Amino acid sequence: MTGRLAETFIFHSDTVAHGKALGLDGFRFYFLGRGGVLGDVEAAVVHSAFGYFSPGLIDKLWTSAKTTLEPRRAAREYIACAHAHARERLADLPGLAEYAEAASVVIDAADDSGLNLFAGWKCEPVPEDPPAAAYHQAVVLREFRGSAHLAAVRAVGLTSMVAHVIKRPNDVATFGWPEDAHVVTDEDREKHARAEQITDSIVEAAVAALTDEQATALVAGTQAMYETLIGRSV
Repeated sequence: MTGRLAETFIFHSDTVAHGKALGLDGFRFYFLGRGGVLGDVEAAVVHSAFGYFSPGLIDKLWTSAKTTLEPRRAAREYIACAHAHARERLADLPGLAEYAEAASVVIDAADDSGLNLFAGWKCEPVPEDPPAAAYHQAVVLREFRGSAHLAAVRAVGLTSMVAHVIKRPNDVATFGWPEDAHVVTDEDREKHARAEQITDSIVEAAVAALTDEQATALVAGTQAMYETLIGRSV
């Protein structure tokens, strides 16, 4: 659920418009903005942190985008879009300060070893106002689970491409792979299920740092933001 709500700003028309004002189309602003926390690195480094996308697609978009805008500035601009998204849509939502506090406990408790993209995002300054702070930390939690899952996928012997084909079979071409990139086997699915279990264990180790009250605030805040931004409960 956190992943879904944290994605609502990425290709929102306001975010896309801001990227265009900076000289970047939607995809290039996404790649440079999300990966800009890593600094002015080569495309291979971004692929190691993102996974799932084909290396060729990342090379094309990242390399061309950073000729237009310096990656660290792109990250700041991209994160500012997330904050603006929250301030406009979550301003009157109760419980966001408590959510942000609980999310911060999880983020601080998480071991970021090998989780480069999460490590980059958690170093970005958190706003003081509750709507932007809560949404900011929701995005950081998304990167925590995403980075953990990528590590788990590799640990069980899957490539990120195969994991992507299993998880999002309708988005294979969008991520730069040929439609027939891989025929998924039962063994692949079994490995992917183990990767999900490992991911959950990594995340749960950090969530265990919460008190009962903080855990309640985290769940309630997630649910409230999800219903507000996506329009339905789960």
